[in-house]
Amino acid sequence: MPRIKSPHVLVAESGADRAGHGLKRTMGLFHLVCFGVGAIVGTGIFVGLSDSVAEAGPAVVVSFALAAVTCVFTAFAFAELGGAIPVSGSSYSFAYAGLGETTAFLVGWCLLLEYGVSVAAVAVGWSQYVNELLDGVLGIQLPHALSAGPGDGGAVNLPAVVVIALACVLLVRGVRESARATAAMAVLKLAVLVAFLAIGFTAFEDGNLSPFSPAGLGGIGAGTTAAFFSYIGFDAITTAGEEAKNPRRDIPLAILVCIGLVTVLYCAVALAAIGAIGGDEVGGRPAALSYVVDQVTGSTAGGAVVAFGAVVAIASVVLAVMYGQTRILMSMSRDGLVPRVFEKVSPRTATPVAGTLIVGAVFALPAAFAPLDAVVDLCTIGTLATMAVVNIAVLALRRREPSLARAFRVPLYPLTPVLGIACCLYLMYETGAETWIQFAVFLVAGAVVYALYGRRNSRLAATGGVTPDAAERAPREA
Repeated sequence: MPRIKSPHVLVAESGADRAGHGLKRTMGLFHLVCFGVGAIVGTGIFVGLSDSVAEAGPAVVVSFALAAVTCVFTAFAFAELGGAIPVSGSSYSFAYAGLGETTAFLVGWCLLLEYGVSVAAVAVGWSQYVNELLDGVLGIQLPHALSAGPGDGGAVNLPAVVVIALACVLLVRGVRESARATAAMAVLKLAVLVAFLAIGFTAFEDGNLSPFSPAGLGGIGAGTTAAFFSYIGFDAITTAGEEAKNPRRDIPLAILVCIGLVTVLYCAVALAAIGAIGGDEVGGRPAALSYVVDQVTGSTAGGAVVAFGAVVAIASVVLAVMYGQTRILMSMSRDGLVPRVFEKVSPRTATPVAGTLIVGAVFALPAAFAPLDAVVDLCTIGTLATMAVVNIAVLALRRREPSLARAFRVPLYPLTPVLGIACCLYLMYETGAETWIQFAVFLVAGAVVYALYGRRNSRLAATGGVTPDAAERAPREA
C-alpha cells in the first residue's frame, strides 16, 4: 500500500501558529493575482515569443490558445486542490494526499527541475534585456565575456547571478515586502505590454499574417510545446497556501484570473508583433519586442522602454518562482524527505532564510555557466508530468475524500481532469523521443535519491505523519 497522508493532516501540520513554522498570513487576493502574473509573465513573452513564432509562424496565436487550454484544465485541478488543501507544498502535497509518498517525492523532484531551469532560463533572459536597455539608454553594452555563459561564447553570465541574488535579498526580508515588490512589478510590466500593444497595432498589416501556418499542423504542435513554457509558473500561486489570508477562497480565484488574463495578453502581443513586422522578422530574434517597437517608431527610445519593462518583468518571475521553490522544499523537509535545513523559519523575518540562500546559490550556477537550451524541453516534460499527476490526484481524492471541504470544484467532473491528463500527455509526446529518454533517466535518479534518503527518513513512516498538535487540530480542519 502507498504511504498516503490525509489532506486534514497536511492542513493541520502546516498551521501558521505551529512552533518552528511561523509563516504569516499577509497575502490577499490582489497580492495573489499579482504573484501569479509575476510568476508567469516574463521570459515566455519577452524572450520565448520568438522561439514559438519560429515554429508556428502567425499561427502561434493558435499555439498559445492550445497551450492555454491545457493550462485551463489543469488550472481547474489546482484551483480545487489549492482551496481544499491550502498548504505550501503545491503539487507535491496534492500528490502526497492523492497518490502517496513515492509519487509525491518524484513530483517534488520534477518541481526542482521545473523551478530550477525556469529561474536559470529567466535570469539568462534578464541578462539579454539588461544589455538591450543599456544600449538604448546609454549606448553601451556589458562585455560579452561577462554577460553570457560558456555555451553562448562568454565566460560567466554575471547579470543572471545578480538578479537571483536580488531576489534572495527580497525573499529573506519577508513575505510582505516580497508581495509588495511583486505587485508593483506586475502592474508595471502589464502597463509596458499594454503600451507595446498600442504601438504594435498602429502598424498592423493583414498581409503580415500570411501565410498563417507556414509549417502546418506540425508547426502549430511544436509551437504549442514551445508556448507552454510561457505559462509555467501559475501553479506557484498554490505555494502561498500558508501565507494567504483566505486561501480556500482566494487561491482558486487567483489561479483562474491569472490564466485568463495571461492568455488574452499573450495572444494579443503575438498578433501585434507579427502584424507589425511579420513572422519572419519576429521568429528567432532575441529581445523581439524591443526590436518591434524600434522598427515601428524608427527610434531606439521606445525599445528601451520595452527593455525596461522586460527587465522588471523577468526579475519578478525570478522572485515568484524562487518563492515557490523554497515553500515546496519546506513542505518536503517537514515530511523528512529532504534535509531539515529547508523547514527552518527565521522568527525575525518569518521566512526560510537558510533554504532561500541555498536555493539561490544552487540556481545561480546554471544561470551563470550552463547552456540551458538542452534542458528546456526536459523542464517542459517534467512540468507536464506534474500537472498530469495533479489531475489524477483530483480523481483520487474525489473518490477517497468525498466530504473534503472544497471551496471550488472542477466543472464537468470527471471529464475536465481526464481532458487535462490527455492534453498533458499530448504535449509530452510532442517533446520528442530524446526528451523522453532524458526524463526517464531523471526519474530513475529521483527514485534512487528517494530510496537512499527520502524513504529512510520519512516522518510518515516513523510517526504516522501526525505530530501531537496536528492530531489535535486535524478534526477541526476537517
